[in-house]
Amino acid sequence: MASRSVTTLTNAGFFKAVLTDDLEVWDAFVEGSGGHILQCGGWGELKAQFGWSVKRVMVWAKDKPVAGAQVLLRRTPLGQLAYVPRGPVVDFGNDSLVRVLLAKVHEEARLAGAFMLKVEPNLRYSPPLAALGFRPSSQTVQPATTIVVDLNLDLKTLSSLQKPKTRYNIGLAARRGVVVRPGTAEDLVPFYRAMETTSKRDGFGIHSFDYYRSALELLGDKAQLFVAEFAGELLGGIVVTCLAGEAIYMYGASSDAHRNLMPNHLLQWEAMKWAKARGCSTYDFWGVPDEVGATPENESDSDRSGAPRQDGLWGVYRFKRGFGGTLVRFAGAFDHVYSPVRYLIWRRFLPLVRKRGIGG
Repeated sequence: MASRSVTTLTNAGFFKAVLTDDLEVWDAFVEGSGGHILQCGGWGELKAQFGWSVKRVMVWAKDKPVAGAQVLLRRTPLGQLAYVPRGPVVDFGNDSLVRVLLAKVHEEARLAGAFMLKVEPNLRYSPPLAALGFRPSSQTVQPATTIVVDLNLDLKTLSSLQKPKTRYNIGLAARRGVVVRPGTAEDLVPFYRAMETTSKRDGFGIHSFDYYRSALELLGDKAQLFVAEFAGELLGGIVVTCLAGEAIYMYGASSDAHRNLMPNHLLQWEAMKWAKARGCSTYDFWGVPDEVGATPENESDSDRSGAPRQDGLWGVYRFKRGFGGTLVRFAGAFDHVYSPVRYLIWRRFLPLVRKRGIGG
């Protein structure tokens, strides 16, 4: 890929920032640096099939990559939106390196006609982005708060940390004949039917069938579909990713059949055991209500009458917290504005834009 480069001389030597289309080198860098699955090449290729374009900026020091950002670009009525999900992959404590990387990212975003750049670092603390022209944004794309299970613990300890009802339901599913196994291409159609059922039942949007099929193909051995069956009938399924020691529960679906057999509990437990066997040290449940993360000291899933809340992600939260784990809140989103007028319009009309399928 032909590209301009940014080269900076620092006290530590030369940093050279360039674009790259070498996915093998890129993925080796992301995984070796502890990067997030949303920064891997397969994720960028997936988004490129569904309305986005991709630029991968890599910073080299001599013959070694030391920082990178997978930048997604999507056309909106206001121009291109540039977005770095769960990135960039960089040591934010190295100011010179961060500045070289972001200078190249800004250059490429502006050349593409972007009116803003949004980044959501894979950090639990706020990096020093204000000094680099970024502003905090309440408009996040990825989950701001989640529950993470420590897979470094042995299975007996992991089980003991689960809520008694969760542990009971896992055993109930197994005793009553629910079988969990790795999914195959033949399972994608019934899995998607279950996704449609879940979407209608719980009131959330889903992607197309081709999106999930492409996700599994492009992520390759970084993702695994698991299905739960009873008497040969698919009751549910989940997709779990694994990269750089981190497993993430990305997608889930359940049919309306035999819900009393608790297949979803066994699905998660088997996925955790798979991730642990793969060498993952954490299992991310990928999102709970951010109210919990914002004010953990006031955590409550009950309404004013004392009844369990059913709105939003609260039912999902009760299910996820049953597996134990620790509440984690990420640094959030940060915006760098190239066109103040278009950015103002974007913020004002974002709800409408999202309804038209542009912001997702």
